[in-house]
Amino acid sequence: MLNILLLAAALQFVSPVHDDHVTLAGNFGEPRPHHFHGGIDIRTDMAVGKPLFAVADGYVSRITVGLYGYGNAVFIQHPDGHSSVYCHLKNFTPVLRARISRYHREHGEPDRIDEWHNPAPNPVDIYLRPHEMPVSRGQLVAISGNTGSSVAPHLHLEIHDTKTWAMRDPLRFLGHYLVDKTPPMAHSFMAYPQEGEGIFNGSPRQQYFGFSSHELHREFTAWGKVGFGIWANDYMEDTFHHYGIRHTRLTIDGEVIFESDVDSIPAQMNRQVNSWGDYQHWRHQNVWYMKSFVEPGCQLPLFKTNDSRGIYDFNQERDYQVVYALTDAYGNQSLYTFTVTGRRQQIPRAPAKDTRWVLRWNQVNSFQLPGFQLTLGRHQLPVDTEVHPTVSLQPNRLSHAYTVAQQSMPIFRDAEISIRLNQQVTDTSRLCIAAGEREYPVTLRNGWVTTKIRELGATYQVRLSTSK
Repeated sequence: MLNILLLAAALQFVSPVHDDHVTLAGNFGEPRPHHFHGGIDIRTDMAVGKPLFAVADGYVSRITVGLYGYGNAVFIQHPDGHSSVYCHLKNFTPVLRARISRYHREHGEPDRIDEWHNPAPNPVDIYLRPHEMPVSRGQLVAISGNTGSSVAPHLHLEIHDTKTWAMRDPLRFLGHYLVDKTPPMAHSFMAYPQEGEGIFNGSPRQQYFGFSSHELHREFTAWGKVGFGIWANDYMEDTFHHYGIRHTRLTIDGEVIFESDVDSIPAQMNRQVNSWGDYQHWRHQNVWYMKSFVEPGCQLPLFKTNDSRGIYDFNQERDYQVVYALTDAYGNQSLYTFTVTGRRQQIPRAPAKDTRWVLRWNQVNSFQLPGFQLTLGRHQLPVDTEVHPTVSLQPNRLSHAYTVAQQSMPIFRDAEISIRLNQQVTDTSRLCIAAGEREYPVTLRNGWVTTKIRELGATYQVRLSTSK
């Protein structure tokens, strides 16, 4: 595990709030819908106006207002190859504030950075060169606030690899400012029998079981291929908050089946949290079970597994000892154990799929409906997925309405859809493709309207934008 004290001392990082004892409202890598929590949320006593300081030497490389949910934000590039980002700010230092004012004058915009929440009326994005605004470790850079996608005052601090923009765990650099002697806690595990290949406790369906203690003594049976997942949280002293798990290891009879270490997350893979986490269960129960196996389309570089991507084949009639080890960034560890008895039994066949509507995770997918086309690239889905598209005829509207999947199905990157117009439009500048209240910008060609989407479970149709 990480030696936080030695690494922090070598890089000479200091607290951004100049407190000897920092407490968190959120830690790095917590699973959220469509993204990991990309930093740490440092508590500011539920108040705005706290001075914030550069965590290390460097220069201000970027200032943003109203982008990415950050609200008001400062980016500082450091000479060790990392960048720090300070978000949800109330205000900036006078020299940074003057630079924003100049930007507004140059763009003919009102000079305001009030407590905007998303979206800001006049977004600001300023890039700076190294000589323009150098800063020293511990220098004042901003005032804490509650702007952007923030529900209560705090500092959201991110650390990135400057070259790749991979998200790093800020506790690698600032962990010595926190006290944590509390180990993580597991609440329950999920069994995932593989369709047509496994069965658990007599059922081919996924099931979850609570941890009433660290060692479960109830009977579990399995036959064939089964994956597991776990719902667990980390905890720290002095707060009632719960956090994501830094390190998870699953062993069966002493063999490491799955291991995860949540540290360096490529920003372009953020949405793959929906594959590692059980997204559908989260939608219905608001609880994240993190799978202890890797779906074939998931490319997150956080895992080590057996040769079967974390799936285990219970193929002998005997007892198997299953152990989960959960460890935080400070080495605090909890063990959870249970026994699974291999019991030979009939495994139900997988239901037959309509191959016309199966989207392949490792292929380019393209299909048409009357007046509709979808193109989905490779590695956009975690697994091969059957969809059931529908068309709602609307001959008196600009287009029919189309749904690809009958439940929410987020994809990893943009897919392209095109919808044919039912009638001519005089003012084409107001055309958009809409899903509920959300409107997507479009291009128009030969009576077809095209846009990019990241959700297959919404209903899409062409209409005139209400925001123009």
